[in-house]
Order: sequence, then structure tokens, then C-alpha cells
Amino acid sequence: MFFRSRCIASGELAQVVAKVKEVTDRGTGESVLIFDDFNSELIEVDFRGSINDVLAKLEKPAVRDGSASESANTDRNAMRGPGRPRLGVVSREVSLLPRHWDWLNSQPGGASVALRELVEEARRVNSSRDKVRHSQEAAYRFMSAMAGNLPGFEEAARALFRGDLERFDSLVAPWPADIRDHAQKLSHVALGSRAGGNAA
Repeated sequence: MFFRSRCIASGELAQVVAKVKEVTDRGTGESVLIFDDFNSELIEVDFRGSINDVLAKLEKPAVRDGSASESANTDRNAMRGPGRPRLGVVSREVSLLPRHWDWLNSQPGGASVALRELVEEARRVNSSRDKVRHSQEAAYRFMSAMAGNLPGFEEAARALFRGDLERFDSLVAPWPADIRDHAQKLSHVALGSRAGGNAA
């Protein structure tokens, strides 16, 4: 959780929310930003009411980027559609060209088995690349929110996506310490290890 340029809380969401409630109840009128530590998405919380009211509202799933509605659709499909929901298999529509279907259907086990094997193989082969991409996206999302107006932001973003650790670190060095440290922590996988050990 960031207030101005300082990280004033981190950890479990309920603990962070309790700290934010403390800050907002002081009536400073300044915004407090809560970031998901995994992907740097901003977490929206309704702080109206007592701390118990706020924490109770946390237990209700919020719709963020369609995830809740997607989950609801998946549940409905699992209840009524084909597939094997008890095994975690969910049926969804896939659009392919006829030649793709022909090839899939000719594979041992049919289209479903072939698709699952292809996905698992792609996940295995692209695992390292996916981790780098996730690190870049999480760091950039955080930097855009907290450092978009700071000097060197655009060049630091370019260095992040180029994988240029030395350039990135030199550009973020003048930033407020908590913002700099968190950006370096998030970019660790994308940029590699640092002598000082900023990785989580």
C-alpha cells in the first residue's frame, strides 16, 4: 500500500486494508493506492463504514477485469455443459479453421486430448518467457501508477522491456526509495539478479 511516495503497509489484504482505513479516517483527503503484490493491479476497496464493515465487504468477490463474471460463466457451464467438471475439466467454445479441426481430430484421443497436450507443452516451453513477461507487465503497471511523472520514467520503461538491468537501475536510482525498491523488486525476473539482492 502506497501513501504519497511511501509504502506504509504490505502483507495480507485484510491487514493492509485496516492500515488504509486508519490513514483515510484521519481525513487527509489524499489517495492511498493498494496494489496486488502479484500483478500490480490496483485493488479497489469500499472504505465506507466501520473497519468491520469494510472487512466484511472484502469477503464478497468484486468484479475486476471480468474475472468474477468469467468465473460465474464457468460455474454455469460446468453445471449444465459437457466436460468433466468434477475433474476440473470445463467445456468452452474454440474457433479454428477446418484444417485445424481435421488435424486435431486425427490425433490419438481426439481434439480435446490433443489440445490439452499442446497447451501443456506450450506452457512448459514458454515458462521462462512467460515469467519475464509477467515481471515486465507487473513492474510497468506499478511504475505507470506511481512513477509516471518522475524523471526518467519513459527511459526506465524502455530499459525494462529491453532487459537492460544497469540502465534501469541508474534511471530509477533518484526516485523515492520505496517506489524505486518496489519497482526493482517487481522487475527482478525480467532484469535478473542485483548485487544488493532486491528480489523478494
